[in-house]
Amino acid sequence: MDERKEMNFRELFYGIDNFIPTKFGKKVTGINFDNAATTPPLKSVVSCVDSFLPWYGSIGRGKGYKSTVSTKVYNEGRAEILKFFNLKRRKDYTVVFVKNATEGLNLLASVLVDSKDDVVITSRMEHHSNDLPWRAICRVEYIEVDRWGRLKLKELEEKLYKNRGKVKFVSITGASNVTGYVNDIHRISYLAHKYGAKIIVDGAQLVPHNKVNMCGYQGNDCIDFLVFSAHKMYAPYGVGAVVGLREYFENNGPFMLGGGTVDAVMDDDVYWAEAPEKDEGGTPNVLGVLALITAIKEINKIGYNSIEKHERMLSDYLIEGLESIPKVIMYGDNRDRTRLGIVVLNVEGIYHEDLAQMLSDYRGISVRNGCFCAQPYAKRLLNISERDALKYVLNPKEPKPGMVRVSFGLYNTIYEVNEFLNVMEYIIMKYKK
Repeated sequence: MDERKEMNFRELFYGIDNFIPTKFGKKVTGINFDNAATTPPLKSVVSCVDSFLPWYGSIGRGKGYKSTVSTKVYNEGRAEILKFFNLKRRKDYTVVFVKNATEGLNLLASVLVDSKDDVVITSRMEHHSNDLPWRAICRVEYIEVDRWGRLKLKELEEKLYKNRGKVKFVSITGASNVTGYVNDIHRISYLAHKYGAKIIVDGAQLVPHNKVNMCGYQGNDCIDFLVFSAHKMYAPYGVGAVVGLREYFENNGPFMLGGGTVDAVMDDDVYWAEAPEKDEGGTPNVLGVLALITAIKEINKIGYNSIEKHERMLSDYLIEGLESIPKVIMYGDNRDRTRLGIVVLNVEGIYHEDLAQMLSDYRGISVRNGCFCAQPYAKRLLNISERDALKYVLNPKEPKPGMVRVSFGLYNTIYEVNEFLNVMEYIIMKYKK
């Protein structure tokens, strides 16, 4: 019996105690360790959305009562998000609502980059969503990672100095979706600003687990742009947000053309709406915004200190357990106590996809396997060369390299970790035979 004091938040969540069938015909309570991909909803989020549905209406120009109520809720969402990131008194920031972080990063790439000659610095740690949009439109410089998979921050200043005057943006992940490393975004911001660049933070993994103060702490280490998704924050209703400097949105054309983006359309000319509305083409997702704001309020009530403490305890317990099981290989620095509740692993002699399937079949445990939409980073962690990686592309029958990822949410428990460790031992013993 583990003696650690465990906080129990399970009663706050919806759908986490469902019975699911196993390979042996037995029904068990499912265990979700795939929270870095997406999270189950908070009960308060579901309840709030359900209560609002009778008053749901169109956003913007409708004069009916439901439309007025919906527009008010939608616009108040921006103020709540600015407050959440300590930007309540900053009139120079705005919030653009999007579907998710991927759309948010594509939006920024579209409206911020003026020329193919613009330089954006990013890293080999990134999710594809913070790599591919920049590759498509400008010149990209990459910061490498060390043998543990951590950013080589010394390279950042070297690249900023070498390309001084040309670097427009440094776009970096706040926390890795593969290893859970938390990057020092304020130090990176300071360096970017020192050389005249702005910083963009992919906060998809960071925001649900760590408090983010976009104003910074020294005045010159503020965060210029931040992107995040609600579905990783226990609010799965299809919304995300870009929080950033208003002037950059005002001075550029819209990301997506169509309804809601214009003031007037003439036969031969178009007059765009003001920011942020001009970058929110189509019918806005008021239910998603309501869900996100409800989740933010619940997270504030719980407190980030409690979230970090609980997830750290689960990670420590899992790592200790895995270290005692033969044939388990873990990646990254497991002694880094700033990491999020993410552990990536393999088992000698068992293909990662098979391992993930067996965890589901034998005990209803959901994990993620593969390269987690971060192939350049996973390749480095697995110590696979570019040539070897290409081999899997050219021959689809070759087993693809990858890992198994365990990622924690606020509702996970020590009991679930013990179940996972027990099944891991069973699978490895079964393979021995």
